[in-house]
Order: sequence, then structure tokens, then C-alpha cells
Amino acid sequence: MNLLSLLERLPGSYAGPTQPEPGPYGLLGVGEGALAAHLAATLVPDTLTRSGTQFVVSSADAGDAARDYADLAEVAGAAARRVSTGGSPDDVDVLVPGGVTTTYHAAQYLAHATGHAHEAGDAERLLAELRDRCAPQIEEGNPARDLAWTLWGRTPLLLAAEGADALPHAWQSLLARVGKTLAVPVLGDPLVLVTGAFEAQHEKGDAKVALLLGDVDAVLGVAREVLETRIDEVLHVPYPEGLSPEHSGGYAAQLALWYFGAWVAAYLAERYGLDAGDPPMLTRAQAVLAGEADPEALSAPAADEDVRPTQLVRDWRADASDEPEEEADEDLDGDDLDDR
Repeated sequence: MNLLSLLERLPGSYAGPTQPEPGPYGLLGVGEGALAAHLAATLVPDTLTRSGTQFVVSSADAGDAARDYADLAEVAGAAARRVSTGGSPDDVDVLVPGGVTTTYHAAQYLAHATGHAHEAGDAERLLAELRDRCAPQIEEGNPARDLAWTLWGRTPLLLAAEGADALPHAWQSLLARVGKTLAVPVLGDPLVLVTGAFEAQHEKGDAKVALLLGDVDAVLGVAREVLETRIDEVLHVPYPEGLSPEHSGGYAAQLALWYFGAWVAAYLAERYGLDAGDPPMLTRAQAVLAGEADPEALSAPAADEDVRPTQLVRDWRADASDEPEEEADEDLDGDDLDDR
């Protein structure tokens, strides 16, 4: 199944446990589980707990780190709940699908397991509404496809208000993994960065577009005014409508904006003529780290895989051959040289 079809079927597909675990809660994420844990931090702000339940969200390639965290939590007095895409049965309490959609399944499990079933339901509703607007058959007025067109050929800068730093993390990951595009998250104090980042080299602002993700607070408002004088374009990507003001920037809204970013990234890959699926090199690397493949596999590309598709020398010569030959400078012809 291609990624667009997978995204279309994603809303409402969570089929994991829904019963709450004993509190208090701690939450750690590694490997493919890091993004889900980051998005769910609005529900579980504490990283570690000495009692209650310690959630460790991971993937098979990060099994060693996840095992260490879970063991430490149990020694400290908490009950560890290991959420993973695979690995040894002793290291997995809740199994979630691997790949891009790990974020959705793991995050929804965390919402239910921490007693936030209402927020999980809000997220499903927002995702379904976005699906109806962003699906491939929506050709006119498709916001994800329109934004992908805007990002085509440009480098996105990703900014979010304080407390929503999971959004730049999410969009950078999606644009790289799915859209095959480098995006630059602007972390920390945005005013310090945007006021100085282009002063020495103004041309670095060319072919850049800033995405303000989620709510725009006073700081982001000033940052937008600065960026409008330094880069090509500044766009606001708001949270989906339909939530009460007190939950406008909470878990459901952030998971929905992750989902919208996945659509944008998939359409961007399509625009570049690339496969939105994982590159074979990533698949092999994860398998090696999970202990499922020989490490030699990393240095042995598949027969049909070109790990360096750009042939620099050949392309440079091809470009040069297309350029018209320059006429000899009259001031440097042979007669002039003889006269000197």
C-alpha cells in the first residue's frame, strides 16, 4: 500500500489498548517512538517517574536504549510499559506498526493509557476532517497539495510558539523522510535567530519559506515581521478548526497538524517525482541496528539502488557543453599581445 492510501485510511484505525494505566506517569521516546512521545508530552509532561507507570516508546532499532530506560524505571519503583514497533517479546508490552504511522498509533495509545480518551477522540475527529480535505481525489482546494506546491524548490524554515516545539520536530522529520526535502527547525529564542541569521549573507534568504506552525504568539508575530524582510515568503499553518479555545494547542491539535504535515510531505515527494516511502538505505540501517541483518548490508547497496544519483563530473560537463562559447576578448587577441 502506498503512503497516500495509508494516510487516507489512518483516521480511526487505532486498534490498540484503551484502558488507563495507574498514575503518575513518565514518558520517554527513542528511535521511531521519539516523535510520538514528543507530541504526547502535552498529556504527560514528566519524563521519569518513581511510581505509577513509566512509558518507554521505541522501535526495534533502538531496543537497547529502550531496554535500559525500562529497567531503570522498574528499579526506581515504577511499572514499565514498553511500546515498540518490534523486538524481543520480553521487550514489547504494546506492539504498534512501524514506519511513518508509528507516530499516530503510539501517540493514540499514550492518550488512552493516560486517561485522555476524550483528547484521543478529538484527534480522530480532526484527522477525519483533514482526510476529507486532503485526500488525493480532492484536486481543487486541497490545502496539503497547495502547500506542497509552495514548498517545491525551496527550503522551509519551521517555527512554532513556546510549548509547541514538537511541531518543528514533526515537520522536519516528515519533510525529510517522506518529502525527501531538508527543512530547518528554528529552535530556542526565534528573535535571536531570525534577526541575525541572514545579516552576513543576505542571499541565504533566497529560496526560503518560513512556516509558522500552530498558534502565533507575540514572539512569533515579531519574528514573522523580521522574516518578511529577509526571506521569500512567510506562511502561517494554523491548527485545524473545531476545538474549544482551551484545547486549541493541545494534544489533538498537534497530532492533527502532524497528520497534515504527512499529507504535505507526500504530495511534495510526488511533485519531485520521488517515492514517498522509506529509502532502502534507511530500511537496511534499521534492520542492522535491530540485529536483524548483517552489518555488511550497509555498505552493499541493492542492485537497483544508486546511493549517489548525481554524477558531479558528468553533470558539470553536460552543463558546460550547453553554454555558448564565449567570443574572444578583442583586447586580448594575438595582435594586441604582439603590440605590447
